[in-house]
Amino acid sequence: MSKKPKAAVSHYDCEVAELRADRELAVEYLKAAMESLDNPDDRAAGLLALRTVADAHGGLGAVAAEAGISRESLYRTLSANGNPTLKTLLAVLKAVGMKLSVEPEHHAAA
Repeated sequence: MSKKPKAAVSHYDCEVAELRADRELAVEYLKAAMESLDNPDDRAAGLLALRTVADAHGGLGAVAAEAGISRESLYRTLSANGNPTLKTLLAVLKAVGMKLSVEPEHHAAA
């Protein structure tokens, strides 16, 4: 008898499943990723993380519909070269049950 090989599951699919199952993980994941938006050289990481969270919350099509934008526009906006407007960013965050917040920047003591 030969064993059937296990179906391979991509890292991305596992990540989406974890974020879907654990709301607090999704919040912390997005908080960390959003910090990268401050750095133009690392901005893509924040946008791609928001895309992953959107996938975990019903998929890009559902999030786009909830946010009131086209699916194609959301794919472009949440790509490595995306540049979302504040309106779009707020709409996507709301669609995944989150909101934008502000906190003081941490500076090293002189």
